[in-house]
Amino acid sequence: MKKIHLIIALFLFLGNLIQAQITVASIFSDNMVLQQNTKIPVWGLAKPSEAVTIKFHNQTKKTITDKNGKWSIYLDNEKAGGPFILSINGKTKIEIKNILVGEVWLCSGQSNMEFMVGQSNNAKDEIAKANFPTIRHIKIPKEINSFEKTDFEKSNWEVCSPETVANFTAVGYFFAKELNQKNNVPIGLINATWGGTNIETWISREGFENSPEFKEMIAQMPKVDLNTLLDLKLAAEKKRIEKLQKYPLTSIDVAHYSELNFNDTHWLELQQPGFWEEQSLGNLDGIVWLRKHFSISKEDLKVAISVQIPAVDDEDVTYINGVKIGETSGWDLKRVYVIPNNILKEGDNVIAIKVIDNGAGGGIYGDANELKLIKGNSEMSLAGTWKFQVETIKNSINENEFPSLCYNAMINPLIPFAFKGVLWYQGESNEARAFQYKKAFPLLIKDWRSKFKSDFPFYFVQLASYETKGNSNEGCNWAELREAQTNTLKVKNTAMVVATDLVTDPKDIHPKNKKDVGKRLASIALNNLYNQKMICSGPSFKSFENKEGETILTFENYGSGLTSKNNTNFVLGFEVAGNDKVFYPAKGVLVSEFKNGKAVCEKVSLTCDKVPNPVAIRFGWIGDASECNLFNNEGFPAIPFRTDNWKLNTQEIKYNLNSF
Repeated sequence: MKKIHLIIALFLFLGNLIQAQITVASIFSDNMVLQQNTKIPVWGLAKPSEAVTIKFHNQTKKTITDKNGKWSIYLDNEKAGGPFILSINGKTKIEIKNILVGEVWLCSGQSNMEFMVGQSNNAKDEIAKANFPTIRHIKIPKEINSFEKTDFEKSNWEVCSPETVANFTAVGYFFAKELNQKNNVPIGLINATWGGTNIETWISREGFENSPEFKEMIAQMPKVDLNTLLDLKLAAEKKRIEKLQKYPLTSIDVAHYSELNFNDTHWLELQQPGFWEEQSLGNLDGIVWLRKHFSISKEDLKVAISVQIPAVDDEDVTYINGVKIGETSGWDLKRVYVIPNNILKEGDNVIAIKVIDNGAGGGIYGDANELKLIKGNSEMSLAGTWKFQVETIKNSINENEFPSLCYNAMINPLIPFAFKGVLWYQGESNEARAFQYKKAFPLLIKDWRSKFKSDFPFYFVQLASYETKGNSNEGCNWAELREAQTNTLKVKNTAMVVATDLVTDPKDIHPKNKKDVGKRLASIALNNLYNQKMICSGPSFKSFENKEGETILTFENYGSGLTSKNNTNFVLGFEVAGNDKVFYPAKGVLVSEFKNGKAVCEKVSLTCDKVPNPVAIRFGWIGDASECNLFNNEGFPAIPFRTDNWKLNTQEIKYNLNSF
């Protein structure tokens, strides 16, 4: 009994000791960078009414914790320099060492901002040369929450070196490298990113509540913890799916879904390739079965046959006539499965794919021409109509499931940390709601500035070239999202990088040339913030005029003049339409005029036999806009644009809470 009492006493003592220890917010660690030329906030926890003393460089500040044990102090402005020690003294003491003062940038968005140096072009060489001890990086842990958190799980700032840089955000690193070398100032990068996230998860609930566009939506969002939210979601999703497919989620038939003779006549249909979120199934994470019948001739059975699938988001287990022929985990991986000779039959056969979707898009996706059977030297398309049945709903909440989840756990804990500005690269996950992005993106900027109480610079990257479906005549979500990003330039103190030319493989949604993206962002910052005046953006459309069988386009931001990337007089990527709203390719020619005895190109001439007097012009209005070759002489590509205000594909598509 005495031993038990001693153990209890020991636990109580340790608990009190832990409670008594002073703590500081997780953003503070050895090797960090603090923002120069502004008040520097430092905050944390201790016992209620405890005296806290902060010492940094030549400063000493004192405060007393409130009734909840919270404390905060603002240090006076500091000039760039270091290393320094931050000493935090209460009843216990914390020392944070090797601190630099310089410029801090918050890097956020989805996978193209998360994309690491080790994945980018010439990674081996870039890593070997990365001896920049005054560049520092911290990765905010991936986490979601339905309520605003005040801190995140401990993470550490890292000093840039060949041993650490591979895991840095590539865009952020190449941006920081330019500023560090040209300004000789320490750079800190806060990496708060999550691949595949939509913009709505990064906006606070308060932001939505103050938005005419989103306030009705957010009013439907219950203020409950994640576990309760999960229970509500599962109940609502089960009800929705069973109503849709008129069949229970749990069925003894699941074991037979892959078999040839299984009766799937009651199953509903999906078009594949194509994400099911954009079709009748809607937003769903879990397990979905896809089935498609196909016919094989007697002659076909004499040759080797394989199945080719462009990609499956996220995992697949693939069967032919009930026999598993392969499985792959990886949302962006091509699948090729050889079919054993004894499985196929003359006449009717079936391919069944068990798709496990862990978040974001789900289903087969990619080029329809790559979804096929390869039969010796011939091919059979498997694209088109497939049958589907939901097996299970994922028993978890993903980062895109509800609004504000990433904001709550990854951005709010940073408040009120001081930084210079934001670098943002996101939009791919919002292309289906591109038109509403015109409201969502400015809202995010306004929301963050309000939360941090600063009108900081906000620089972002426009969607790069990517081989998606659609064009001017069919409609193109990717182009519409680019337009929404361009429109966001109306928000003060923003700037945009165009990256349509920085691709080598338009089928890859993650272009590996992040170096030039970072350098273009840096040129904006150097021009706008650091008094190093230079051309930092490409040509933007100003006006057009029909004149004697040709259309003359005038541009702004042309620098020292317009040029084509291939140094010819011809420019590509332009389309024109008449009142019938049908677009045709137009021949573009650079037009030079003499100014001060020198030929300067400020205009482009367009001609099209089918549309002699256009009422609408579009440029780069396609997912893969890499052929567009209009630049200024300083090497910046022209911004894609349209002159019409005709209705777009995504105009009626809104963000909503499917689970309620």
